[in-house]
Amino acid sequence: MSRVKPVLDGILKKLWSRKLMVWMTATGLMVQGSLMSEDWVAVSLCYIGLEGLADIASRWKHGA
Repeated sequence: MSRVKPVLDGILKKLWSRKLMVWMTATGLMVQGSLMSEDWVAVSLCYIGLEGLADIASRWKHGA
């Protein structure tokens, strides 16, 4: 298990940064006018929802 944890932590960090990159790209495209506001809202809701789910999972696992 001690070998698996660093690998899983690395994967989770990459996923988090990719979600943030997608959200920032969507925001940039909306500001530029290449993305409709409705689509930006959908991307933002997905980002917020996934972050909330990650927080819930973390609290459940660590009991905070």
